[in-house]
Amino acid sequence: MIIRYSTEEDWLTLKEIRMASLLDAPTAFGVSHASALENSDEDWRTRAGRRGKAEFLLALVDGAAVGMVAHTLSGKAELNLIAMWVRPEYRGAAVASALVDAVKASAAAQGHTRVVLDVSPENGRAAAFYRKQGFSFLPEWEPLASHPHIQVQKMEWLAAC
Repeated sequence: MIIRYSTEEDWLTLKEIRMASLLDAPTAFGVSHASALENSDEDWRTRAGRRGKAEFLLALVDGAAVGMVAHTLSGKAELNLIAMWVRPEYRGAAVASALVDAVKASAAAQGHTRVVLDVSPENGRAAAFYRKQGFSFLPEWEPLASHPHIQVQKMEWLAAC
């Protein structure tokens, strides 16, 4: 397995795996499948080429994307882990852990000692996974942008000092 940042040449791969994630877990992300369909090919090239707000990492097995994650810098200068998803047949393997480790390494390389994310506590599998990765819940809630009736809770990971 290889974990690496996407490049502009990966735009079709990124588009395909992102659209698959939105179909598989429609209430887990801040964007909907319908809104993502509105993105142009140039939008996908920009995302894949790391020229947008988020930087995407791909997990590749034999050249095929089996997982992805992205991170973005918030207005509070926090590194936000977003868009985490692994193909169902690779869940429970090392893919998700490797993706989160890559985000933590990127945080450290950029001088951040904190990574945050939002998750619905009702998404028990995801919440348990993030806890195993060293994240803890904070008393901060907000509505999920794509489904405002769903409340997500912030989690944080702090680097060992």
